[in-house]
Amino acid sequence: MILIYISILVLFLLWTIINSLFMPRLKKTGDENGLVSILVPLRDEERNVKDLVTSLQKLTYPHFEVLFLDDHSSDQTLHLLRKYTKNDSRFTIFEGNELPEGWTGKVYACHQLSEHARGEYLMFNDADLRLSPDTIQTSVALMQRKRASMLTGFPAFPVSLFLEKLLVPLQHFVVFFHLPLAPANYSTLPAFTAAHGAFMIVHKDAYEQVGGHASIRDTLLDDIDLAKAFKREGKHVLLANITKMVTCFMYQTNREVWNGFTKNLFPGLGRSRFLIAFLFLFYGCFYIGPLVLILIGLYTSFTGSFQFTLFVPYLLIVFQKAWVDLRTEQRITLSLLMPFSALAFMVLLIHSMRKGLKQKGYVWKGRTYS
Repeated sequence: MILIYISILVLFLLWTIINSLFMPRLKKTGDENGLVSILVPLRDEERNVKDLVTSLQKLTYPHFEVLFLDDHSSDQTLHLLRKYTKNDSRFTIFEGNELPEGWTGKVYACHQLSEHARGEYLMFNDADLRLSPDTIQTSVALMQRKRASMLTGFPAFPVSLFLEKLLVPLQHFVVFFHLPLAPANYSTLPAFTAAHGAFMIVHKDAYEQVGGHASIRDTLLDDIDLAKAFKREGKHVLLANITKMVTCFMYQTNREVWNGFTKNLFPGLGRSRFLIAFLFLFYGCFYIGPLVLILIGLYTSFTGSFQFTLFVPYLLIVFQKAWVDLRTEQRITLSLLMPFSALAFMVLLIHSMRKGLKQKGYVWKGRTYS
């Protein structure tokens, strides 16, 4: 039985390695391809404003504009935007309208920004994103080489908080392991779709043809649903490895980590109790199980019966996670925590489902969404 278990984990490792080869990377290039509009919605983001503006000011692409929209912030976001962009004509600041009924906050903010954008390409960025100087030209060049109407990707995630270390790098793991990247990147089938809302570039004509953010006005999963809208209209969506050029500082507290994953997990799985149960059992069996076998192995070692095979499953899941971490600019030592990451993920699956089924709503940025 243990050999069958090990064989399954070997297949998981091999699949992850092979699957990762179907995700292209951003490569440095000096191409210039028209005006790019960088669109950034902000709500209570005072901690990010200075570094965000500094990052954007260092971009080397010669033809870009930056549009900020302050979405009724209760802190110093608007004041700081004006302070740090003063006398820089590339930056324009808007104050958001009141949120209409039937819209979610970020979706409406992006919609407003898109109406003011003049670029041939629209780059939707979150405030916690930091771009390397050559990000625009490398992204647009990849889109043109692959004939893509949308490019998105999961950024590099520097982590320092306890829950961050366990959960945030799992975003990359889930994509490399669970999403078949060949059909995701080489077909227009909506079922094979992943996206990250912090970094999305779209061709403006294609964006307008699919109805833009107005077509997904009530969603909490604006990134995935917008990508699916593109695919339903036969548009090519490209999921790229952007970790060498794009960094995201997602959370500042463990509570933010918890709430952020809570609002995304159950809706992201289509509110399916079956999928929640399946993933709970799957991760319990294959990613908590190796830790149990290690404990058994340690116990038998003390009794004079060392069995190396009991340690092999843990090594295999560590190698699998380490491969993903290596390709996504993450600290490889975090792969040693894979069983604990799986446990945290399992707890969050149940918590997100219970919150969704109770219909009390998910709280984010001071707003409650059902």
